[in-house]
Amino acid sequence: MNPAAQPRFRILLAFALVYVFWGSTYLGIGIAVEHIPPAIMCAVRFLIAGVLMLLYCSFTGRKINLQTHQLAHQAAIGCLLLVGGNMTLAWAEQYISTGLAALLVAISPLWFLVLDSKLIGHHKISSRGILGLLLGIAGMVVLLWPKLLAVRTLGPMQFIAATSILFGAASWALGSVLSKRWKSGVDPLVGTGWQATFGGLGSLVISAFLGDYHRALWTSRGMAAIAYLVVCGSWIGYTSYIYLLTHVPTSKVSTYAYVNPVVAVFLGWLVLHERVDHFILLGTAIIIASVILVTSAKVEATKQPEAPLPAVEIAGD
Repeated sequence: MNPAAQPRFRILLAFALVYVFWGSTYLGIGIAVEHIPPAIMCAVRFLIAGVLMLLYCSFTGRKINLQTHQLAHQAAIGCLLLVGGNMTLAWAEQYISTGLAALLVAISPLWFLVLDSKLIGHHKISSRGILGLLLGIAGMVVLLWPKLLAVRTLGPMQFIAATSILFGAASWALGSVLSKRWKSGVDPLVGTGWQATFGGLGSLVISAFLGDYHRALWTSRGMAAIAYLVVCGSWIGYTSYIYLLTHVPTSKVSTYAYVNPVVAVFLGWLVLHERVDHFILLGTAIIIASVILVTSAKVEATKQPEAPLPAVEIAGD
């Protein structure tokens, strides 16, 4: 392969991995929390993923001993992404449908736009890109319209769950933007390992406070779902996501929020033999158009960009 084409190939591969594997985690999370409370499920998932990732990094000669400020950054990012974002979603899926949860998550790209401009501010997406983000939300509404019609009224817990996802989306966007801002020369795999470990520890504290240990039922089905989430969601998907944040504007990375539900719907058709109707097909077409608009939109540097930050070393995934 032409060396000049390798970075582009890696970026396209990373997008594909995030789109496909994170789309499948909706189903994995839903299965895992059937009998295992969300906080303890996330604690087990992220601690296994993080500790094993760090052991792998140490075995392959990567430096895992970070400076204090670097560890503090990884802890903050890990807790914002995995506790504030991912664990909130897992908890909310106990009370609201996957379709409604996916639609609420679709607000994430708008959070990305706001926080990126406020905290980084050295890139500005064109009006074409903004149109694509808004079109993506419209596509999500069409895609999930039959499921949304089935939601008559939200009870107290359903309302709390829906609201928590909105705050969780903000937490995820903030963690993503800070991950891009705090470039400090940390190997991407090492950063993933520490973030997952800190996210697991944060989830463990919450699970202890809630007394989840006594309510967990460790079925083979639930453990298999956790194993899948560790490998495909954390190691493959999350590492690819962090890689993208270091190489691609956040507005483009955020398109995962539109594509993942499409993947989830079609996996439901393929695996669970769920019905695919004209709403799904039309919504999918609109979302694909929105992703094309966003990913092809021109992103310009502002007139007064921030001082360049140290580049993150590219490691083989």
